[in-house]
Amino acid sequence: MDYHHTVEDVGIALGTALGKALGDKAGIRRYGSAYVPMDETLARVVVDCSGRPYLAYDVPRGVEAIGLFPFQLVEEFLRALSVHGGLTLHVSILAGRDAHHMAEGIFKALGRALDVAVSRDERVKGIPSTKGVL
Repeated sequence: MDYHHTVEDVGIALGTALGKALGDKAGIRRYGSAYVPMDETLARVVVDCSGRPYLAYDVPRGVEAIGLFPFQLVEEFLRALSVHGGLTLHVSILAGRDAHHMAEGIFKALGRALDVAVSRDERVKGIPSTKGVL
């Protein structure tokens, strides 16, 4: 195994587990967003548990590796998570220079956005979609 396939497989496994855990998504908020500052970096992640996988990834190109870990694998993980979890993800670095801070900000914002999106909302009756299915 190499870094690429390991990272991709982790995204696939977590996305699949998340999708199964959410079931029909009845009663969840569906949408979540978070901004996370990490020193000079500001990361934003917005998620929709829509069942329609899509990754919008607005992050600087050519970011250096974090030790031996190629920074571009962050995108590969997010794509696998999105596809196998049925998530629409919008990930942006609004400011930043340090690869470690950018990656850490992205993952912390992802966790916070998912926390909101998958949480129960007593006001939501059934599946949060006008189509009745996500």
